[in-house]
Amino acid sequence: TDAEVSTRKKTFTEVQTERLDQAERTVLIKCPSKLNEKKLLQYLSSHGNVRSHFFFENRGINALVEFSEESSIASLQDAVGIPNAAEHHVPFKSRLFTFTLKNPVSQSAEETPLHLSPQCHIPVTDLIQKLCLADNVSSQMYILLNEYQLTEENIKLRFLACSLVRDFTRAYFPDSTVKPFGSSVNTFGKLGCDVDMFLDFHDTRKSPTKMKKGPFEMEFQMKRLPSERLATQRILSVIGDCLDNFGPGCVSVQKILNARCPLVKFSHQPTGFQCDLSVSNSIAIRSSELLYIYGSLDSRVRALVFTIRCWARVHGLTNSAPGTWITNFSLTMMVMFFLQKRSPPIIPTLDQLKELADAKDKHIIGGYDCSFVSDLRKIKPTKNTETLDVLLGAFFEYFGNFDFKRNSINLRKGKEVNKPESSPLYIWNPFEQDLNISKNVNQPQLEKFIAMARESAWILQKEDKTQKIINKEPWGLAALLIPFGKSNSNKMKNRMKGIGSETIRSLLDSLKLNNANSQQKAVGK
Repeated sequence: TDAEVSTRKKTFTEVQTERLDQAERTVLIKCPSKLNEKKLLQYLSSHGNVRSHFFFENRGINALVEFSEESSIASLQDAVGIPNAAEHHVPFKSRLFTFTLKNPVSQSAEETPLHLSPQCHIPVTDLIQKLCLADNVSSQMYILLNEYQLTEENIKLRFLACSLVRDFTRAYFPDSTVKPFGSSVNTFGKLGCDVDMFLDFHDTRKSPTKMKKGPFEMEFQMKRLPSERLATQRILSVIGDCLDNFGPGCVSVQKILNARCPLVKFSHQPTGFQCDLSVSNSIAIRSSELLYIYGSLDSRVRALVFTIRCWARVHGLTNSAPGTWITNFSLTMMVMFFLQKRSPPIIPTLDQLKELADAKDKHIIGGYDCSFVSDLRKIKPTKNTETLDVLLGAFFEYFGNFDFKRNSINLRKGKEVNKPESSPLYIWNPFEQDLNISKNVNQPQLEKFIAMARESAWILQKEDKTQKIINKEPWGLAALLIPFGKSNSNKMKNRMKGIGSETIRSLLDSLKLNNANSQQKAVGK
């Protein structure tokens, strides 16, 4: 849509600022089961102009309502009563309300059907049926993207969850903000994913010029602690207790303060999100912005990432629990690297984005250079015209034959470089260049990924789409989203046996290797 295109052209910071501002003017209402939408909006409009609203289901019907002015919320809060006095409540007046009908019998007759915004994606089995109705693999990939990506409504709900937590943090730190990062904002979030949020203390409203005026050097007296880590732990401990004891709908609060990055995990029942709260993680924010830029440059980028991540989940290559498998972040970085390697490249390297950066884009964080251009208009569009189906097959072929023993993946340079250490999979952290973001992956998990990539490349090359449609069998991407199973696993082993195998030969032919030497090298492999 035109609105989406204009959103894509805004810088990451502009989009975040706009959404945070929207969230400040938003309330969440638990509605009665029998509801007349027009009457609800008429009542809310008596407190101020309603800019937007939507309904969703989460433990009943809920409405997210955005006002044009923040003062409308104060007006509504003044009109709302406290719950039944027979029960004991924490007297914190939040922006979460419960509306019930005064005369349920007469008013329920006026009930109108509501459009409920989906807050989770469809099951894979339903997705496969939809994919089989598409014309080609590229269309299948865009269907998957549309079914799985965060909706406008879901993004608004995520920012509201952050804004509601911020209402608590401001009791202690009036200038603080709570912002989402990671999948909620980098354009690669899937419906149902957790909300990663961070507590930010940077007071941007106070200009350095004002501080320099007058005859005195002035500073606040603040509590001194031995380390920044200890300060972070203390702050999160207090905020965690606050959410646990006083936060409406904040349950299952866990303080994980001894982790490498201390955080508070909790479930936010009013929005239905699992949340992780940490304190300013500047490099994680830069990673979110980098992915936002890559996702905004070309529509194929997001479609390929969503496809590969869905494929990986179906085949047990990724998992929501921590472990030795490939993470979604590592998988996304592998897709980015692959797109940098196309001829011509579909997305630029991080070093190329750094060259386009101006003074306001300069960011040095903890000694690491995290600078790259923020204005999308400065980045030249790619001349690559490969279709998504070609890219999908090429991705499987590329990583099915990648020399993981010798080479590592470096998005800064956009090329394979020798591994600095012996981890099975080595993906350089784009900013903290001494870290491997895939250090957790073990050899069996990597070998499983390679085998699945080779099998998928083979399926895409060999399948007869027409015959499959006649037989009413899943084809294209749909065929890749069905676990290969034991019988397929045996076939896979047979396909991999011996250099003379027809499958290996067809894979090698499709790689279009440049010279006899590199072909020999691949055959040996």
